[in-house]
Amino acid sequence: MTLMILSHPNFEQSIANKTIVTELIKQQHDLEVRHIYELYPDYQIDIAAEQAALLRHDLIILQYPMYWFNMPAILKIWFDQVFSYQFAYGSKGDKLKHKKLLASLTVGQPEQNFIVDQKNHLMQSFLKAVQASAQYAQMDYVDPVFLYDISTAIGHSEIQIQAKAKAHSQHLNTLINTLHQSKK
Repeated sequence: MTLMILSHPNFEQSIANKTIVTELIKQQHDLEVRHIYELYPDYQIDIAAEQAALLRHDLIILQYPMYWFNMPAILKIWFDQVFSYQFAYGSKGDKLKHKKLLASLTVGQPEQNFIVDQKNHLMQSFLKAVQASAQYAQMDYVDPVFLYDISTAIGHSEIQIQAKAKAHSQHLNTLINTLHQSKK
């Protein structure tokens, strides 16, 4: 089964993330979505509930918009508290071992704004901490997926953004199915 940790502080106003989640729920009937801003508006994470959710699933998707070249604040707090000693790491901290972690980000700007040269893509460097955290918790880090160029501020209509988000959701659906098949 798949768990999505949704971290969007303005989800109701979102076009891309809301479309991605809505479409993916239609395609993945065993998908559990935990919208952590909605669950914890006071940022007081229920660590036991979040750890229990992680234990129920083999694939964890982090779905969020890129904020200032990083994850939203609550997702960082979630990592800090949920990936705890003797749960995610330490001598008995193997509870996440071999679970897959996939980051799915929405980015307002076009992809070319993040390409330094043929060998260097800034988005990969922005996710080094997520990758290192997954590896430290003995998880299998899956190459992230990005949805670029989705800002209404740079002239895209809601319909254009929804179309891109639906394609992203379909890509995620295919990836989820492939990852689940590779486990069998």
